Amino acid sequence: MTLRLLLAVAVAVVVAAVGVSAGGSTLGVNYGQVADNLPRPQAAALLLRALNATKVKLYDADARVLSAFAGSSADFTVGVPDSLVPRLATDPSAAAAWVRANILPHIPATFITAVTVGNEVLTGNDSTMLRSLLPAMQSLHAALAACNLTSRVAVSTAHSLAVLSASFPPSSAAFRRELLPYMTPLLAFLAKTNSPFLINAYPYFAYKADPDRVDLNYVLFEANAGVADSATGLHYYNMLHAQVDAVRAAICKANYGKPVEIRVSETGWPSQGDDDEAGATPENAARYNGNLMRLVAQGKGTPAAPVGALQVYVFALFNEDMKPGPASERHYGLFKPDGTPAYDVGVKAPTIGGLKGSGNSTSGSSGGLVVAEGPAGADGEEVALLGKLPCSRSHGHGVRSLLFMTWRLELEGAQRSRQQ
Repeated sequence: MTLRLLLAVAVAVVVAAVGVSAGGSTLGVNYGQVADNLPRPQAAALLLRALNATKVKLYDADARVLSAFAGSSADFTVGVPDSLVPRLATDPSAAAAWVRANILPHIPATFITAVTVGNEVLTGNDSTMLRSLLPAMQSLHAALAACNLTSRVAVSTAHSLAVLSASFPPSSAAFRRELLPYMTPLLAFLAKTNSPFLINAYPYFAYKADPDRVDLNYVLFEANAGVADSATGLHYYNMLHAQVDAVRAAICKANYGKPVEIRVSETGWPSQGDDDEAGATPENAARYNGNLMRLVAQGKGTPAAPVGALQVYVFALFNEDMKPGPASERHYGLFKPDGTPAYDVGVKAPTIGGLKGSGNSTSGSSGGLVVAEGPAGADGEEVALLGKLPCSRSHGHGVRSLLFMTWRLELEGAQRSRQQ
């Protein structure tokens, strides 16, 4: 690859990042890695930028990924795995250690704005986990506060729609009675810390369960007669908005305090499934995610909250071949592991040959395109932040830059990749 081509790529990336920010509405993508054949994070960065996705959600705090995006405009949500939740709940030093190991080495070079504690914990059947969730979130928030990071990094947790006892019509929704002792104080914590409520919402599951009665156009954001909520007079033309407003109604009924922002932390559609998984086709996946991307780009809210864009994270960046369960679980990716689109959503993807990685490998080696360090902003805000971190240590990434990005080709690494 010539220097001229490298510079062209860098300019294109900058223009894409600026264009998305200027529009005020951005797409988020879940970057799962339950696979053994995924490309390196540097390649994922190229694909995310092709999607104009500036928000990325991880299920851990993979140092390879966070380092690969140093100096970029990507906004990261990182995750604390379920296995650590009980320990964080009972040992404040464990939360402090987690922040030191997984957040501080990457700030401010990588833009981390949220941490999720566990995933869909409240709909599990582990009573210890249920009791531990909020204390773990509080402990992690305290650890971030000790580093003066709570104004930049929110603490939340993602829920499935199974936290609701009913979801339609949206105004009738409420949280399951047995979950209220956990949900009500959790909501109070989110309101107090100005953190979002995260919901994993999949209209696909409703269609799969009853394809004869659920209107496919209604779940795919396409033209349909819609459905009405007689209690509010609101009309819904897609199921995702109805699901979000159901969560909104449940939050209001929980009577905990101030409102909280609702974000869709996961949604998507599989491009392949087992014989009994209705609707899992490349055509439907393209319709769902393509229409969803256009909806997000419009920056609109839901019928019950039309002011303010709904923030959405598509699941997922890649097909993940090691996920358990039905075949659909391994085919939610927008891209195949080799970087080719799983189906057409109107995105021209760059070629990422020579950037093959090893899935869950924790190796620090890197080849191919990487983001170089950039200079500080004119106001020096990011540099000043380092001096405000009482528990920080030396950072080797330099400071974050939105516009001054360059790409370099590590020839030796690329050659090694081509030989694999």
